[in-house]
Amino acid sequence: MAQRRHILASAALLALPRVSRAQGTWPDRPLRFIIGGAAGGASDIFLRMLEVRLREKLGQPLMIDPRPGAGGMVGAEIAARATPDGYSFYINHIASHGIGPTLYRRLSYDPLRDLPGVARIASMPNVLIVKGDGPIRSVAELVAFARVNPARSNFSSAGSGTSSHLSGVLFGSRMGVEVQHVPYRGTAPSMAAVLNGEVLFAIDNAPASRQQVLAGMLRALGVSTAARVSTMPEIPTLQEQGVPEFDVASWYGIAAPAAVPRPIIERLGAEIVAALNDPAVAQRLRDYGAEPAPLGPTEYDAYMLREKELWAPVVRAAGVTVD
Repeated sequence: MAQRRHILASAALLALPRVSRAQGTWPDRPLRFIIGGAAGGASDIFLRMLEVRLREKLGQPLMIDPRPGAGGMVGAEIAARATPDGYSFYINHIASHGIGPTLYRRLSYDPLRDLPGVARIASMPNVLIVKGDGPIRSVAELVAFARVNPARSNFSSAGSGTSSHLSGVLFGSRMGVEVQHVPYRGTAPSMAAVLNGEVLFAIDNAPASRQQVLAGMLRALGVSTAARVSTMPEIPTLQEQGVPEFDVASWYGIAAPAAVPRPIIERLGAEIVAALNDPAVAQRLRDYGAEPAPLGPTEYDAYMLREKELWAPVVRAAGVTVD
């Protein structure tokens, strides 16, 4: 990994054309995509799904630069400070641009202003899960139990401030029930807590629990998006079951330093959207448990602003901030 970063850094130092030249010849060297997590995570996987198509269309390889830390905010800050020549981009997501602007009180940059969107790639629905052999079989039964047993109505998450944490807070708020948050260090221990009966429920990314749901170890009560999803059409939405205004998904896309020339943003955005409309690429996303969600630069910026406005009051209601 260190060797890969060294190669990337060397390439950047050896060729830094002026922005005016970059517009005319772009791209004439590899494109760097910073990810805010470790290699092998969702950001890495989604970019690799697009890699062949984008390499064919742009004539340059894509180079992945993992910079994990602080829920993706370390990588986001590096990308925001990168030279805006159209050769450094960031795989952004709900944590960096939806929740992060409110969760992190002392950011040295503004994610939506300093790292605007190029294109949205995919969304992953969350799913509300309970213990597979437990007595609760529907959202109505879960809410009824929570009203009678507030002390036992707890839910797990992958950590404070994550989308799984805030989804649980939002669910309790929408249904008018008191639920207690129990944070864990990651999705796997959060799922294990539901399996072991340590907590009553969890709301987390659907792919994380899919195999346990299929095996009957966990029971999926509802998906978090407004519409049912193609990867699990048999599971009703939470809205169908009476949870008002609940439309939540984890999403991923590509952002760029704010001063990258607009023609480069438009070109890359158009190529990503075209790739996502390829049935083969779309199927690979669905096989992973995600839904293709193509949006170009303008639409993606508007979407991220709406997400920030959705999550800001939920973050405040949860009483969680990070310095």
